[in-house]
Order: sequence, then structure tokens, then C-alpha cells
Amino acid sequence: MGITTNATAVQQDRTPSEKPFGPTFVTPLYMGAILNPINSSMIAPALVAIAAAMHTTVGGTAILISSLYLTSAIAQPAAGRLAEEFGPRRVFFVGILLVLAGGILGAVARDMPSLVTARVLIGAGTSAGYPSAMLLIRRRAQAIGLQEPPRSVLGGLAVAGAATVAVGPAIGGLLIGGLGWQAAFWINIPVAGAAFAMAFTWIPKDSDRVRGRSPRALVSSLDLPGIVGFGGTLTALLVFLSSLPGPDWAALCISAVIAAALVGWELRAANPFLNVRLLASNLALTRTYLRNGLTLLGTYVILYGLTQWLEAARGLSAYQAGLVLIPMGALSAVSARVASRRSGVRGPLIASALLLLAGAVATLFLNSGTPLIAVIAVTAVFGLTSGASNVSNQTVLYKEAPPESVGTASGLLRTFGYIGSIASAAITGTAFRTNVDDTGLQHISWALVGIAAVVVVMTVFDRHLANTDRRSAH
Repeated sequence: MGITTNATAVQQDRTPSEKPFGPTFVTPLYMGAILNPINSSMIAPALVAIAAAMHTTVGGTAILISSLYLTSAIAQPAAGRLAEEFGPRRVFFVGILLVLAGGILGAVARDMPSLVTARVLIGAGTSAGYPSAMLLIRRRAQAIGLQEPPRSVLGGLAVAGAATVAVGPAIGGLLIGGLGWQAAFWINIPVAGAAFAMAFTWIPKDSDRVRGRSPRALVSSLDLPGIVGFGGTLTALLVFLSSLPGPDWAALCISAVIAAALVGWELRAANPFLNVRLLASNLALTRTYLRNGLTLLGTYVILYGLTQWLEAARGLSAYQAGLVLIPMGALSAVSARVASRRSGVRGPLIASALLLLAGAVATLFLNSGTPLIAVIAVTAVFGLTSGASNVSNQTVLYKEAPPESVGTASGLLRTFGYIGSIASAAITGTAFRTNVDDTGLQHISWALVGIAAVVVVMTVFDRHLANTDRRSAH
């Protein structure tokens, strides 16, 4: 995968359109990007009803959440690699078809194994949207002679996701309350169908980079052993995180052994899936992954931990707790939009880190007697953090990742976010292991303070961010 194939792809995407990033290009990409947050946010109000229908406990339905996150964490960079090799439009379509299959299977399922299969299909399918969109945007920018697209285009991906998360729980509660738990699955059918139709009509065809290549060459270019090793490492790690507070040390050891073998393999691979040398040499990119993962870890701790506390300690229903979190999601979308209109990244990232720390400190003062409006205000701070951080880290990745690998790099950015979300579940599970109360919330708050402090130090003292802004200015 080199300059020749990339240039061919760029030539294929040349367009006489006066608005290369107009609505007909970006709308299907945004539609594809919202499929994952739709399925992440709408399942929560359905878990109680699913448990009753499947004759299991509510805790037993947690696998429907973890299966989607685990599949997505592995599939995001894999989908990016496939998009680089076979074309982002093709991979985008395959992803949408998997989402449709998962939506249909979930809507007609009558047992838990079928529902888990449906969530795995949905996780794999929705993982194609973001890395394919980033690669399509990169190639469109190159085709018209731009080093980078308008910030509003990248920001739009974050805004679409944040807006979906903002309204997902509330809309999900309404649909599921009126139409049953199946609505959490069949909602994929109209949304994915619309995304497919728009992409088929408006996104230019990929160049034919597959014909004439031997199966051996295709396997070598994909680095299937690297993908399998990455998936094994991540699966074992997430099993360990999910086992907390009773740690499964065997899973951690397995993860470490597979990771060591993966690094050894990737250092020798001709076309490594996980470019270890790049991560070691391009520390700006590596710090972006870590900063994004830690920021989302802090945000998800609030999203999940505070929701449980609101229901158990404050007596709110799941639907009411979802309504409380709407301002958080709405402000995330607003701050993402604002950050996307700025030319620099260092300022928004520092502001985001400081807001994360301020929000963490504020949670220390929450208790069962705190007015609900004050709780909403605290969650709103985390919304501002999430939106600005998401857009700015996405922009840094776009600038630092090699152009030919932006699909894989973008997927890996999302993977770090999923690791953060699962780690947040481990933190809340540990804090609330005996009872969901104010004491547990205090433990969560102190964990948040520590996470936020690390993000502040990483961001304020990252001199490369200032260099990135100077390069953009020129």
C-alpha cells in the first residue's frame, strides 16, 4: 500500500463539483457515523423488558452491551484496514448490510444467543462507518488539492454522534415503551436503509484495486495474523477489565502474552496491521490515542456511574435518568461544533482537559440531597469536555496519521474510546460493588479526579500541539 495505489484512489475521486464537501457527500457519511451511537444508547431502556421476555436477569442482559463494545473495539481498525485495501465505499456498503442483518435478526429473536449474534453483527457493521468516512474525506481533500478538509466536515462526524447520544436514551425510551423492546433493533432498518440509498447515489465508486491481485497478495496486505492477534489481546484485556473488582489474573496474563507475540509479529510484517514502529516514532499520534481514551473514560464513568446513582439513590426511572443526561449530550454536540470552527487544536484540548478536572472536582460535592438542577449542571460540564475533545483529537489524528493509513488509524482512535468505556464499567462496578450509594459515588469522583489530572498534564505539557497549530496557520 503505497503512493501508487493511493494516487489511483485520489484520481478516481476527482469531481467537478463546486462543493466537494457539500450535503450530497457528507450526509451519507454522517448517517453511517450515527449507527453506532444509536445502538449504544438505545439498548439501555430496553434491558429490563428484554430480561423479562428472555426469562433472564437484568444483569444477564449486560452481555448485549459488552458484545457490541468488544466487537466494535476490534472491528473499527480492521474495517479501516479493509477500506484502505478494498475501497471505503465497498466497506461502507458491507457494513450497512451487516447492520440491516443484525437489526432484522434482533427484531425477530426469541432467545439470548440470537440477540447476542444480532449485537455482534451490528457492532461489526457499524464499525465500518467512521473509518470509511475518514478515508473518503481524506481522499476527497487530496483530489481537490487540499492538505486537509474544512474543519466543519470533520466536526460534523463528532456532532452527529454526540447529537445521537443526546437524544438516544429518551427516544429509545419512548419507542420501547410504546412498541416493545424490539424497537431497539428494528430502528436500524430505516436508518441503515437510508444511509445505503444515499451512499449508493452520492458517493463516487472506488477504484478497482482488487482485480488482478492474487489471494496470497491480498492476505499479505491485510495482515490477518496481526488482526487476529490484536483481537485476541483486546478480548483477553476486556475480560480482565470486566472481571473487576474480582480480577481475573489469568485473562490479564493471556492478554500480555498475546500482546508480546503481536508486537514481535508486527515488527517483522511487511504490511503491519498495527504499525508498532509508527506508534513508537510518532509519539504525537500515540499521545492522541491515550488522551482520547482517558477523556472518554472520564466521560463514560459519569454517563454510566451517575445514571446508576440517579436511579438507585435518587429514585429516578431509567427514562427520567435519560432525560437528565440530555443536556450533557446536547452540549457535547454544541462544543464539538464550536471546536470544529476553530483553526487550532491546543486551546480546545486544554480547555477540555480543565473542564474535565473541574467536573471531576464538582462530583465530589454531589450527594442524595443535592438539587437535581445542580446534578444536571455537573453533567453538562462533561458534555462540554466530550465534544471539544472528540473533534480536536480527531483533527490531530488526521494531521499526524500517514495518509495511506488514515482508515486504520481512525479505527484505532475509536478502539481506545471503547476500551475507555469498558474500563469505566470496571470503575463503576468496583465503586458500587456492594451498594449504589453516595459513598460509591465519592469513590468514583476521586477516580475521576485522578484521570482528569493525568489528561491535564498530558495536554498542557504537550508541545507538539503548538507545533501542529503553527503548521495549520501556514
